[in-house]
Parts: sequence; structure tokens; C-alpha cells
Amino acid sequence: MRRYVAGTDTASAVATTRTLYEDGLTVTLDHLGEDTTDRAQADAVTAAYLELLGALDRDGLTERLGPLAARAEVSVKLSAVGQALRGDGEKIALDQARSICDEAKRVGATVTLDMEDHTTTDSTFAILADLRRDFPDTGAVVQAYLKRTEADCRDLAVAGSRVRLCKGAYNEPESVAFKKRLEVDLSYVRCMNVLLAGDGYPMLATHDPHMIEIGAERALFHGRKAGDFEFQMLYGVRPDEQRRLAQAGHTMRVYLPYGAQWYGYLMRRLAERPSNLAFFARSLVSKG
Repeated sequence: MRRYVAGTDTASAVATTRTLYEDGLTVTLDHLGEDTTDRAQADAVTAAYLELLGALDRDGLTERLGPLAARAEVSVKLSAVGQALRGDGEKIALDQARSICDEAKRVGATVTLDMEDHTTTDSTFAILADLRRDFPDTGAVVQAYLKRTEADCRDLAVAGSRVRLCKGAYNEPESVAFKKRLEVDLSYVRCMNVLLAGDGYPMLATHDPHMIEIGAERALFHGRKAGDFEFQMLYGVRPDEQRRLAQAGHTMRVYLPYGAQWYGYLMRRLAERPSNLAFFARSLVSKG
């Protein structure tokens, strides 16, 4: 567990963050907790993020890197803060996310709204648009395996917009998602080009060596300098490559999950996309 998760509590998350900083890396922290079924649970997740942000601030770990990037940010799944609750779930999630954004702004951190399965995409974008009125640096996430994503990237590639591009990890129907690996890869490159050619701040989340190579080349082609975009990878996956990218001058952000629900989180990820099992198995025998 500790290879892929910082630990179960705030202190562990802060300690791991400090260690990653020492390697020249930046972080985005995810408090593990999905499938929230009641308001009290949503409140508890929000409180955990507020506690984390306060702890990072007290330890001096919230330094800004520029107008659109901070050394520490948090990634928030709206499902964990009430999005799926019956009735006014979307409003509850917006209010909870607003509290997290307000605290992040106070301490100098940033917030990115994680994207989940395709049924939540429009709701998540609606909440994002509302939050950006007061917190314009709130980050978006798009998933290259969804057929709609290239168009979404065009809408999001505007000045001040932070956008994380990943391939996607949910088992989506063929009606909305590319199913073949080559199709997903080609979509990722198209979306990458849209974001890098735009006026926003692209965050390229991938462990694929080929995509990293293309990303670096396309960033150069589009006149992007270090600090104008970043790479992102999961904690514990290809750590040597993470350090290499940082040493080469790139902003390299580590997606760092923590919390007591680590087991359920991992099992859900494997269930949603069984191919993830082989990925994690390979990473166990290769620290590169």
C-alpha cells in the first residue's frame, strides 16, 4: 500500500509531500473517499481537505511557482463531496468545493476537480464554471478516451485555464469512448496539441514514455518553456522517470493519494479497468 499511497492520515501526507519536494517534485494530493452516500460523509471529506491545506501551510509547503501553478495542490472528486446525493447533490458538491477552494486560496495552494465516469462530465464542468468565477485557477481534468474530449479541450484551452489531460481509467461504453489503445493514444496526442497550442496551462498526466516524448517535443514546437506546462504521474509509478523530468527542468507533479479508504480505492480502480492490474503488477517489479 505505501508504495502507491502516502498513508492514512494528514501527517503522513504532509511528510511524504516534504520528501517529494526534496527530490524537486511538486504534488497534487487526493484524500481517498468516493461513493459518498450522505451529507455527513461529504462534510467529513471536506473537513479532511481543509485540515490538509492548513497543515501544508503550517509546514511552509504551499509555495507558489507562478500565477497558475503552486508547489502543492489538492485534487477533489466531486462524488466524494456530495455530487451524487439525491436532490441537491450538485449544489452540495459546489458548496463543499467552494469551501476547499477558499482555503486553498488562503494558503496559496490550488485545486483541481478530478473527472470521473462520463455520466458526471457535464455536471463537473458546470461546477467548474461556477467555481472559476471566484477561483479562476481551479483546474479541470479531461480524459482522452472520451470521444467528446478534443472538443472540450478547445473550449478549455483559454488564458488562465489549468487543464489536466489523462487517458482515462473507467470502463466506459463504446458509444462514448474509444476502446482500442491506438485510438486512445491518437486522441491523447490530438488533445495535447490543442492544449499546448492554446493559451491555458496544460498538465500532461501520463506514464507512457512515448506520450512524454511527444509532449516534450510538441511543447517545444508550440513555444512552451519550463513552467508553461507540466507533467504528472501517480505516486510510486516510474519514480526514476519523475526525478529525471524534474532534473531536466520540467515541472513534474506527483498525484499523491492518502487516507483510510486506500483499499477500496485501489480495488475500484482495478474493477473499473482490469488492464490496470497488469500495469500495477509491472510497476512492482520495475521502479524505473
